[in-house]
Amino acid sequence: MLFNSLEFLIFFPAVLCVCFILPAKVRYIWLLIASYFFYMCWNAKYALLLLFSTTVTYLSGVFMDRAEKREGMHTVRNKKLCVAGSFVLNLGVLFFFKYFDFAFTNLSRVMTLVHIQLNRPAFDILLPVGISFYTFQALSYTMDVYRREVEPERNFLRYALFVSFFPQLVAGPIERSKSLLRQLAKAPRPSIDRLRDGTLLMLWGYFLKVVLADRIAIVVDTVYGAPMTYGGWYLVVATVLFAFQIYCDFAGYSTIAMGAAEILDVRLMENFDAPYLARSVGEFWRRWHISLSSWFRDYLYIPLGGNRKGRWRKYCNVMAVFLVSGLWHGASWSFVVWGGLNGLYQVMGELVKPVRDRAVKVLGLHRETVGHKLLQTVMTFCLVDFAWIFFRGNGFMRSLEIIRSMVTVKNPWILFDGSLYKLGVEQKGFHLMIMCIGVLLLADICKYRGIRLREVIARQDIWVRWLVFSLSVCFILLVGIWGPGYDAQSFIYFQF
Repeated sequence: MLFNSLEFLIFFPAVLCVCFILPAKVRYIWLLIASYFFYMCWNAKYALLLLFSTTVTYLSGVFMDRAEKREGMHTVRNKKLCVAGSFVLNLGVLFFFKYFDFAFTNLSRVMTLVHIQLNRPAFDILLPVGISFYTFQALSYTMDVYRREVEPERNFLRYALFVSFFPQLVAGPIERSKSLLRQLAKAPRPSIDRLRDGTLLMLWGYFLKVVLADRIAIVVDTVYGAPMTYGGWYLVVATVLFAFQIYCDFAGYSTIAMGAAEILDVRLMENFDAPYLARSVGEFWRRWHISLSSWFRDYLYIPLGGNRKGRWRKYCNVMAVFLVSGLWHGASWSFVVWGGLNGLYQVMGELVKPVRDRAVKVLGLHRETVGHKLLQTVMTFCLVDFAWIFFRGNGFMRSLEIIRSMVTVKNPWILFDGSLYKLGVEQKGFHLMIMCIGVLLLADICKYRGIRLREVIARQDIWVRWLVFSLSVCFILLVGIWGPGYDAQSFIYFQF
């Protein structure tokens, strides 16, 4: 069930109405039922995998609590065994469904070098939607219990709701147990203020998704679908647009999720914080997909030693985190290269920092000037956008072909002769797309400077607020990608 579907627009109000009619003590059970129904709308049988991950991590918490209370000489060992068992079982399921084909294909290539032919087992594997997200969320609970950051949850149904809470189940944000479990422990209560704030968030998310991301996707898919036909500057334009497509698509989903949760009296963590205004790749990753970046920081980077064991060990840890992050995003070497590039950017940035500091001093530059900040922002965007080619290019070799075409094909006139209007979006729609990207950037600039537009709207008179709501709904319905001629676009991150 997609957020941008008629089914969800019926499902969500129905869930709300029933939730607030029921007695407070059983509302979480209704939300659990609704969450499993939401997930089963994609593939009912894969709800068993969700239940399996939930059961394993729940029992790991219970067993660690028992081991802690016994206070025997083997307490630490038993707790580590619980953690190991939880990780092996959960990551084993994730590996089978997401990485088996990738691993088998690469193993077959290696074995072919020594003249050994491997026969692939005869079964089809369909990637369960959102498996990477709920697996990581469940495993974070195991680690939090092990570190004594949270008390083990005794109520299995409430813990099951933590893993399956439908607004953020299939594409995040990846919530932490110490935040979400605490909120789910209290019954959700209706509130006009939360309804207003949540609705504003959802409207902004729908603007990002159906007005911007889905419109940009038409151009990007046209060009990347035939890179030999649309070479040179077509690919440059499509690559820049893809940076905004994936941002609007994923931030749109996260914002809708935050809004829906807000109405249900749950506050999810901010997943994006004006990432394309970052002045370095390191800052970009502190603002992009924050829930995943912080997950890798807390549960991989720091356990590996972080920056506590010397500079070169720190660089190795950074590269390890980003290579794993790339593989998390997809079972393909192109995703690994994408992750490796982002890690390399940060390592190289630190290595050349003394040179940059020296150049700034010699040239008499001032880092706090608008021009210097703008240059840093543009350079960061170019580096990040170049890496996106490997994310979108449908394979490593094809990504290299795209880069080669960008460099070798000289056709800058397509920027001015109307050729861009023949990529699936006519002239008015293309201009609307550029205008909406400008609106996004203005909103991000406000956010970057600490101006919360939602709070500004909330302080206005009631007629102003209703005018904003009404115009927003009409605009999204009128210019969003709906109806015949366009296929309903799934959110990009569902595949992860």
